[in-house]
Amino acid sequence: MTTEIAIIGDRFMLSETFEEHILAACGDSVSVRRMDYDWPDAPLEQGYAGSRIEGIQEFQGDPDEVVAHIGAARIAVLHHAPLSGAMMEALPDLRLVAVSRGGPVNIDMAAARARGITVVNTPGRNASAVAEFTIGGIIAELRNLARGHESLRAGDYRTDLYRADVTGDELCDMTVGIIGYGEIGKRVVTLLRAFGCRIMVYDPYVQLTAEDMRAGVEMVSFDSLLAESDIVSLHPRVTAETTGMMNATTFAAMKRGSTLINTARGPLVDYDALIAALQDGHLRGAMLETFPVEPVPLDSPLLTMPNVTLTPHIAGASLRTVRVAASKAADEVRRWLAGEPPLNPC
Repeated sequence: MTTEIAIIGDRFMLSETFEEHILAACGDSVSVRRMDYDWPDAPLEQGYAGSRIEGIQEFQGDPDEVVAHIGAARIAVLHHAPLSGAMMEALPDLRLVAVSRGGPVNIDMAAARARGITVVNTPGRNASAVAEFTIGGIIAELRNLARGHESLRAGDYRTDLYRADVTGDELCDMTVGIIGYGEIGKRVVTLLRAFGCRIMVYDPYVQLTAEDMRAGVEMVSFDSLLAESDIVSLHPRVTAETTGMMNATTFAAMKRGSTLINTARGPLVDYDALIAALQDGHLRGAMLETFPVEPVPLDSPLLTMPNVTLTPHIAGASLRTVRVAASKAADEVRRWLAGEPPLNPC
């Protein structure tokens, strides 16, 4: 007897890639049906300030369509598709949900626990991609890479970018503060060590690795990190504690002339306060990959500010991310079928 698996992917996490890894891990003990949504060509619905689907923060897909596709399947493998308590009520056979994300923000976890549905995720799936992107973003902002590119394309050969009052400093002479020492934060620290900069970390819930301690990485208080860092890079999850952690007060506490990097999540930052700190010169610049509203509204001041480098939430976009996430999800499915405990329960 085969176990039914319903897969819902998109144009990044392709359902066929999930299927390939699941069949390789589970063989003919499963039967698979799949569908794909249009993300990233169509944006996610974000509900950090209130979602139209209760218990869910970020998703793409019509609930009725998702329920119809999952049907009598015992296992669902999802990327951004939503799964609310009401949807679970209509899916009495569902026992395992594998979400190929770092956090199950598209799943009503309270409802899943109440119904005895096991939910697993794929932490660290894009850690390498986001860490590399963060380093690239730091260098791009400090050394005017994006501004030089934009000016040349516009026919302006900006020799002023060589001026001492315009050009940036080098990482080897700077202090970089990392907020959040999870999978991504740890990888960013590892990559930064090669530049010879001073590295400080703030995360009240974890400890430095022995390797980082030997390399001179410092675990410090939040206040010390803000006061001493030339660059502050954000890598925590969005929680009640971290939402709005970067605000008018914390920007004022940052070292004058410092730079903010956000390749994590928009809700971590009060963007109105950030804009004010950039406009009055307290902050030298910012590299921003995520925003409170995505796509960024066309009237946002960020789009015209000269001391900001912007990217459209693409830090995790690598083919390795797809392979790692599909492999982790497939292994969780195999373990569940074999009666083994999950590796990454939510």
